[in-house]
Amino acid sequence: MSRPCFETRDLSKVYGSGSNAVHALRGVDLVAPEGELVVLLGPSGSGKSTLLNILGGLDRAFSGEAYFRDMALHSASDRELTRFRRDHVGFVFQFYNLMPSLTARENVELVTEVAPDPMPADEALGLVGLDKRVDHFPAQLSGGEQQRVAIARAIAKRPQVLLCDEPTGALDSATGVKVLEALREVNAALNATTFIITHNASVADMADRVIVFGDGQIRENRVNAVKKQPSEIVW
Repeated sequence: MSRPCFETRDLSKVYGSGSNAVHALRGVDLVAPEGELVVLLGPSGSGKSTLLNILGGLDRAFSGEAYFRDMALHSASDRELTRFRRDHVGFVFQFYNLMPSLTARENVELVTEVAPDPMPADEALGLVGLDKRVDHFPAQLSGGEQQRVAIARAIAKRPQVLLCDEPTGALDSATGVKVLEALREVNAALNATTFIITHNASVADMADRVIVFGDGQIRENRVNAVKKQPSEIVW
């Protein structure tokens, strides 16, 4: 096993207090090696997004420890977490959050202007199969193409980590497969440790590792001996 990209120890997260307390995470222990493609499964409210937000430096744990390589995320300052997100993490969400007045290239360039070592916007769009759509505006693109622009924007900073929360949730099966193919290509090309949250259990077949959540805990953590191609996944 390669060295961990992420490691958590007894990670807990509680929202609210007293009788209104919601235990989003209950003592989560996790090791995620560098470069893996990890699929997180589980019902709504099981803790998947909470874990992803903590790993991405968007939220803090209530107790326990979370590490990115040698960086202790649980004790990092706000400024250190901001730098961590800027320099190391790409985020992809269910909704694309593209600027409608900007072309695909210009939407990606929003990131390349602030990243320390960005790839050219056209190269990032090429990685997700949109090299012929760089001058199109979001309204001229399909939902799947817009999501792939969002992926290109996330990877243009050359992140070591790609965190994806329901990236195919708003897409039909054929379009979703294209987005999954783009994510697999990016994972391989950049060796970016990739987490994908999904309610579609079939997506787990393309992962290196599958983590199943329930009631704030990891119920199952398995490694796929054989991985399917996205095109083989039945929606």
